[in-house]
Amino acid sequence: MTQLLSNPSLTRRRAVTLMGTAAAGLALTACTESEAQTASGSVDFDKLVETAPLEDKWIGPEDAKVTIVEYASATCPHCATFHNQVFGEIKEKYVDTGKIRFTHREFPFDNLALAAFMLARCAPNDGYYPMLSVLYQRQRAWARSDNPKQALFDIAKLSGMDQQTFESCLRDQTLVDGINAVRNAGAQD
Repeated sequence: MTQLLSNPSLTRRRAVTLMGTAAAGLALTACTESEAQTASGSVDFDKLVETAPLEDKWIGPEDAKVTIVEYASATCPHCATFHNQVFGEIKEKYVDTGKIRFTHREFPFDNLALAAFMLARCAPNDGYYPMLSVLYQRQRAWARSDNPKQALFDIAKLSGMDQQTFESCLRDQTLVDGINAVRNAGAQD
């Protein structure tokens, strides 16, 4: 902690964010295996991690002592801040070292976020998390664009998607229904 606070390049906001993340991690480790605590009460842990309406994109070992299920919207500025400023450190220190198992669940606030998540799901070569990273890093550009479809296509091309694959992905009603089911389950349960 002392090293964290004595780093001159570390802003006060970043330090508070990291301490909050650490506190959240400690709170998660204090939960029993059968339930996880939330701000609104408790959630049945087994029900939370059972297969969602769409296959979860897990990273980290299945036997990790801490499991994080994040619900986020691709157009949410706070979600982008988390992914751009905090998630990389969590992944490096805890997921990559086998201490945490993590999944990102789609909770689109609007149709633009839904389209972005669809493209992440369609990204070739297991490109879900790399696509999410680019979407969150460039959120201001595509989410506020006068032509968001073109802006999203420009991002999709980075993953190797061509125009036909892009259009096909955005017309996939099964994917629309699955992402909406994930969001609805997250809101209800």
